[in-house]
Amino acid sequence: MNIRNQKGFSISLAMAVYVVVKAVLNMIIGSFSLSSLMLALAMACLLFVWIKNVNYITAGIFVLVVLMHLPANLGNISSNWIYLLEGGIDIVCAVLLTTNSDVRENYSWNINFK
Repeated sequence: MNIRNQKGFSISLAMAVYVVVKAVLNMIIGSFSLSSLMLALAMACLLFVWIKNVNYITAGIFVLVVLMHLPANLGNISSNWIYLLEGGIDIVCAVLLTTNSDVRENYSWNINFK
């Protein structure tokens, strides 16, 4: 694994761990969903595919998940505050993936099909 920026790698690693831990906790406190766990594992793997612009795809998935769950989470804010907190962290992850220069530096490899 060729790491171009150690700080960016650490941030990506923290995001990957967060995604998996979040899925496991949601399975414990919510309902068992194997598809959510599989999505989380796929996103964690995607965070280490350092090909050009994959960070934007991963950020889009973060935002899409937030938008899918936002109406239900806002429906009963008093009991869904932990899910709203997760959504906020997801948005922070998406912003870091797209704006942080240390993170973006790792996602600058080109695919060479020679």
